[in-house]
Amino acid sequence: MKKYFLLFFSVFSFIFVFPAQIRKNPVSSDKQKIKKILFLGNSITYQGNYITDIETYYITHFPKQQFEFINVGLPSETVSGLSEPNHADGRFPRPDLHERLERILELLQPDIVFACYGMNDGIYLPLDQQRFQQFRDGILWMHNRLAKTGARIIHLTPPVYDDKRAGAAGYNSVLDYYSTWLLQQRDSLHWEVADIHFPMAMFLEENRKINPGFVLADDGVHPGELGHWIMAKQVLLYLGFKKDVADANEVKDIYANQKNGEAIYKLVAERQLIMKDAWLTATKHTRPEMPVGLPLDEAKTKASTIDMQIRKLN
Repeated sequence: MKKYFLLFFSVFSFIFVFPAQIRKNPVSSDKQKIKKILFLGNSITYQGNYITDIETYYITHFPKQQFEFINVGLPSETVSGLSEPNHADGRFPRPDLHERLERILELLQPDIVFACYGMNDGIYLPLDQQRFQQFRDGILWMHNRLAKTGARIIHLTPPVYDDKRAGAAGYNSVLDYYSTWLLQQRDSLHWEVADIHFPMAMFLEENRKINPGFVLADDGVHPGELGHWIMAKQVLLYLGFKKDVADANEVKDIYANQKNGEAIYKLVAERQLIMKDAWLTATKHTRPEMPVGLPLDEAKTKASTIDMQIRKLN
């Protein structure tokens, strides 16, 4: 299996890595000014594996630098404001980023923002121009609001939807449409957009030719560990890290040769697990049926203890 993973990842590296002149690495001559790296999104971002993967790469490759990777992904959320009438069996509508973005920015004041929306925004229905317009309007609103903070904004296209595995046949074509529009904004509006959708779709398609039962997400929506690594890999490639990322078939390949890499990875995941719910609670999200995070001071104390463990290992 690893042999064809390597082949397909090499293809991705050739097709989807952006030209060097438009790739900007957050670890730059301006690195002292970059402290907080924020991730906005839905349940896939809330899962957080791809954020853990990216943070582990930074920690193991730039041990002297200080960055805070902040996950405020909220399950079910859209940027379009749309929701199915029976969402969550009618218990509550989908949360809308419009409701909470101001509080997030006020508390966190990020230096870089990664935003990954689209999966929920078509509400798992066929392509409809009105729904698409609401997605576009939401993305434009979000981008303009983030731009006012001075933060660097990097949009991520939505992950792949597995039509054969999930329940809304043909929905991935809607995400193709949404992703294509996002990618077009690199030229029309000079946005930074990293593509994770089409590399994931190609990876799924090519592996399924070899193994018809192959999946990236058991439910067709939420990627497993490999799917999250593909997401993280595309972000790292976009940021310019080609040398030891392009040939990495799975996340452990980026830390296997680093001092105490696996132990650091596990500690980063533990810290992210604590902090994501603390951040969501501190920013007063309104989605029902979410875990209540620790008070922020308590969570930061626990995170600081983990950080010291990481530093000793690193």
